[in-house]
Amino acid sequence: MEIKTSPETIDHLHAGYKSLRSEIAKVIVGQDDVIHRIIVSILCRGHVLLIGVPGLAKTLLIHTISEAVELDFNRIQFTPDLMPSDITGTEIIEQDRSTGGREFKFVKGPVFANVVLADEINRTPPKTQAALLEAMQEHRVTAAGHTYALPEPFFVLATQNPIEQEGTYPLPEAQLDRFMLNLWLDYPTFEQEVEVVRQTTSARTSKVACVMTAQDILTYQQFIREIPVADNVIEYAVRLVGKTRPGSTAAPDFVNQYLSYGAGPRASQYLIMGAKTMAALDGRLTPSISDVNSLAISVLRHRIVSNFTAEAEGVTSVEVIERLMEHSV
Repeated sequence: MEIKTSPETIDHLHAGYKSLRSEIAKVIVGQDDVIHRIIVSILCRGHVLLIGVPGLAKTLLIHTISEAVELDFNRIQFTPDLMPSDITGTEIIEQDRSTGGREFKFVKGPVFANVVLADEINRTPPKTQAALLEAMQEHRVTAAGHTYALPEPFFVLATQNPIEQEGTYPLPEAQLDRFMLNLWLDYPTFEQEVEVVRQTTSARTSKVACVMTAQDILTYQQFIREIPVADNVIEYAVRLVGKTRPGSTAAPDFVNQYLSYGAGPRASQYLIMGAKTMAALDGRLTPSISDVNSLAISVLRHRIVSNFTAEAEGVTSVEVIERLMEHSV
């Protein structure tokens, strides 16, 4: 079905987004910016790496979103002994009761869901982490020479604990690049924590109503791709990403001083797709440079690699990105 950009479709998406946020707010207190960006990522067919200390309702957040959008949800607890087949699935020998013959049957793993929570993804070895690579990029799984399509829409939210680093395996750059956004979950404010405690220690439970379907999400994903973007906005995003690459003619001196590697073209693509979605959710027909800037930190901070000088001087990747945006004005 061909989808045309129109004010009516924008209004429909904007209204659906407001209803979705209203339902999520019944269960999740605060974290408005994180929720907004997760929804942006889902509509862009992207994935999110969510970093936060234990107890900030990361699992509840993504489960609530899946309920409000009527999507299948699976949670995978990553541990050092987790095997790739524990994620993708495995073949078993099954006997046919009518003929007595035996044949292999593929039993699907927990990755076969619309929304997959990869909890503490850095606690499993790289071999198992890599089992998600094909699923995240191609939306399919290959096992024993056969390829199996994953249900659509497909979204992975992976979590990491920034405190405990013992027994962890840092994600390789190739896998980090598969995540559209890198989000940091902060502690709630005093007022928000009071409300959290009030809700979670009472007998009252809030039920989330479904306000979107999987087909709605697929329709919106296609619609967002049809949204036009001005050339100057695309050029700005590409220039911004290009300036993160040390040694390039566009890189400022502080990038050459503090970074070892910059972001690749996937960052430019996600900046534009995210900007389109930000505009659509806000009820606008086309994105602006401010939409690109609002997503720059989340898109870029896990794609640039700081060097020893930056670590020695305490310069973070976020500070480098903020200076880049000031430099690009």
